Amino acid sequence: MSRLANRMAELKSQNRAALVTYIMASDPNLETAQTVLDGLPEAGADIIELGMPFTDPMADGPAIQASALRALAAGGSAKVCLDMVKAFRTKNQTTPLVLMGYYNPIYSWGAEKFCKDAAAAGVDGLIIVDLPPEEVDELLPFAMAVGIDFIFLTTPTSDDARLPVILEKASGFVYYVSIAGITGTRTAAVSDVGQAVARIRRHTKLPVCVGFGIKSKAQAAEIARVADGVVVGSAIVELLTKENGAWAALALVKDIADGVKGART
Repeated sequence: MSRLANRMAELKSQNRAALVTYIMASDPNLETAQTVLDGLPEAGADIIELGMPFTDPMADGPAIQASALRALAAGGSAKVCLDMVKAFRTKNQTTPLVLMGYYNPIYSWGAEKFCKDAAAAGVDGLIIVDLPPEEVDELLPFAMAVGIDFIFLTTPTSDDARLPVILEKASGFVYYVSIAGITGTRTAAVSDVGQAVARIRRHTKLPVCVGFGIKSKAQAAEIARVADGVVVGSAIVELLTKENGAWAALALVKDIADGVKGART
């Protein structure tokens, strides 16, 4: 079993949701980003998404767009991202790590070589925001060949006709984008999320993780009661430019993790 499958099975046996945390590689600089990445498991992150900086992150809101620009200005790249993963793996061999980003850097690297290099670094999954199911076969076979899960996004507009197309090739978990919009803006009503998760589960046995707009312990706990995982990103990256940003980001993760862990007790 993959690290993702193991972690999700472990959490299911404990009757609790996963806390999935997102940071951008090299934001606001490599040293701070590595410190936060290395500290996330102890703070309570069950799964980590590491953003690959890109010049045109079209699905992301202002916080993560700014994060990407800071990372690029600090020398961030796909190569540096994999270097961060390698450094993380010298200290942690159990926490699943997923790269999230856009296809351009992977295409430039070469899809097959990138997947081999990502697996060698210790990457467990990919979320490629701008690669729909109809075009995924130029990357998916290379990811599968080296044991990297491919995680697809579903949205409130993914109806019962579209969901099987999206989910047919998915593995690891399903990422439900809970709003029709960009990251870090609005938050969906928990009743709407619960209905959407139930509908997705009719089409797949994969765990369903919910993200976009979750910023607090209380919001995370609400989502953790109806979903298999809670994704928090913008709220974390917004803190990284503050004084003692790494400490503040990890403190927020710890607070949210407490909410997720206690949600079903």
